[in-house]
Amino acid sequence: QVRLVESGGGLVQAGGSLRLSCAATGRTFSLLAMAWFRQRPGKEREFVAGMQWSGTTTVYTDSVKGRFTISRDNAKNEMYLQMNSLKPEDTAVYYCAGTSRLVQISGSEYNYWGQGTQVTVSA
Repeated sequence: QVRLVESGGGLVQAGGSLRLSCAATGRTFSLLAMAWFRQRPGKEREFVAGMQWSGTTTVYTDSVKGRFTISRDNAKNEMYLQMNSLKPEDTAVYYCAGTSRLVQISGSEYNYWGQGTQVTVSA
């Protein structure tokens, strides 16, 4: 099993930045890809960004391209999401997810999920 724990959420003004972290423990060698999803109020969960654990491939949803950056530290088994130029519409609970497959944009392809961290962007 793999355990994922997110941190770094909070309240920020529009235009500000936050950095989310996801710490992975357990059978992390089974992970090939990890991703960030979010669930905005009243919306379905959606893919935000993902990457192969090797770092060879990164994928972003269009609405965050140029503002968010996904990265990882293999030595620490941690993944990050640097979020810049935040907008009120980025307000959501952000989830870290892991899969033993190649990076996917569908949440159903992910085996492991964190508990989520709240990001609130005020206007």
